[in-house]
Amino acid sequence: MSKRLFDIVASFVGLLFLLPVLLLVALLIKILMPGSVFFLQKRAGRAGKVFTIFKFRTMIENHGGGTVSVQGETRITPLGALLRRSKIDELPELWNVLKGDMSFVGPRPDMPEYAARLEGEDRLILKLRPGITGPASLKYANEEELLAAQPDPQNYNDVVLWPDKVRINLDYYHNRSFFGDIALIFRTVFR
Repeated sequence: MSKRLFDIVASFVGLLFLLPVLLLVALLIKILMPGSVFFLQKRAGRAGKVFTIFKFRTMIENHGGGTVSVQGETRITPLGALLRRSKIDELPELWNVLKGDMSFVGPRPDMPEYAARLEGEDRLILKLRPGITGPASLKYANEEELLAAQPDPQNYNDVVLWPDKVRINLDYYHNRSFFGDIALIFRTVFR
């Protein structure tokens, strides 16, 4: 209960405080990247319930690419690359936190097809609200760079990264605490 209360208060304050930044980024996207401002995608949330995640759009529209993004892709615009590097593209997820789809800390929300692959004890992860940050997010903060170095990024994601993230997220499930979450938030902000 205290975690959800923290999420509500912090996301509301964050949205108010960051409103000028959010509006400026939205304006820049509208001017420099024809099309919609936001990237909306279905993700699996708590109990596997599908929700729509909000991010600032960082790619050209209708690019027809895969679900895995790698650093330096031509479908990522110059402004989008800056937004991704600074993680500003994820600020609209504060709305998902306020609505209760997400939390500040937890496993990153997977595409529904990845959540459906969870088996046995790994399914405990679905008892958690997905988070903007978490231990796996911190470990793989340079994920796009890692994937760019692979001959088959999708396969590397599926065979190496995703199983390790599941392991890390399961460990988080078993060892999570409110103060541990606060420490993860600070590590995310000051990394």
